Amino acid sequence: MTTDTATRSAGRRALLNKVPEVTIWFWLIKILCTTVGESFADWINLQLGVGLVATAVIFTVVFAVALGWQMSTRQYRPAAYWLTVVVVSVTGTLYTDILTDQLGVPLWLSSSVFAVALAAVFGVWYARERTLSIHSIISLPREAFYWLAVLVTFALGTATGDWTLELTGWSPGVSVLLPLTLIAIIAACWRLGANPVLAFWLVYILTRPLGANLGDWLAAPKVPDQGLGLGTLVTSLIFLSAILATVVYLTLTKTDIIEGHRARTPKYHRPARELPLIAVMAVAAIAAGSLLSWASAQPHTNAAAENEGPNPAANANLTPEQATSAFPKADAVFTSVREEPGGREAGRANPAENPRRLSGTN
Repeated sequence: MTTDTATRSAGRRALLNKVPEVTIWFWLIKILCTTVGESFADWINLQLGVGLVATAVIFTVVFAVALGWQMSTRQYRPAAYWLTVVVVSVTGTLYTDILTDQLGVPLWLSSSVFAVALAAVFGVWYARERTLSIHSIISLPREAFYWLAVLVTFALGTATGDWTLELTGWSPGVSVLLPLTLIAIIAACWRLGANPVLAFWLVYILTRPLGANLGDWLAAPKVPDQGLGLGTLVTSLIFLSAILATVVYLTLTKTDIIEGHRARTPKYHRPARELPLIAVMAVAAIAAGSLLSWASAQPHTNAAAENEGPNPAANANLTPEQATSAFPKADAVFTSVREEPGGREAGRANPAENPRRLSGTN
């Protein structure tokens, strides 16, 4: 999937574009980066015991250094660009986790706030530059807007992905299917002529919960309907190695460098079909929302909480029978109470006489 803009710079300036061409390699490494963002953040925070806030501070500093390197280059360089994406994926994840775990902000609220923030970034970006295309990142202001949008998309994707798990109780392996299906629908709309800029940013957002759930599925304990049990460290090492190999390949082959008007977007873009295809994507979004609403109403436990600690929090959507099924039933029922000499009430158990009876043990 690629994007275009009516204000594409000619020859010499286009060679200075600061982001890669959007090919299959772009989406592959993007998903790898989002998976690392989830698993690596969890490993440092939980396994090493660094702590959520300290980890966020560390990666904020690393992000500033990586972003400084990226913005100091005159044109796209795979190592600088993808290092920044990896770091921003971890940083965006940590910011959302702080809001949820440290400050107790509900996921629906953080998702809404990040969605509004992203809309504001896009609004100011477009008002100033008259384009949101990544094929026109040829100045510092545009690059600054681009990386701000990327950071917010990672935070938004993390919040919506965790909110999905909280609402539905789905395992990470099942949760992967929802963003994957939506991405397939958007890709089909793009191929039929939908607005390429809109399609690009929608898929960019959705790859975050896709990669995060994929990472959770690989790292989660090897129990039924949970994960493969690789652990966060092994998962991180596998995906970091894959990212490194891909970056080396792109550096050597230069297959993702934008040169002049080589982009293939005009071949698919059909302005006359934009509104009908936007309607198709809107229907898909409504259908996804309806599915989440239905799943939320079903009895389930909180899968997200189960994956984050030894004491999972149960979702409130349990029937009374399910909520009490783990407790032993009382071995006696008293239907009447009467006063006896000495002030005791007959029919009421005396803890001093039979403490085990009250606990339901034999």
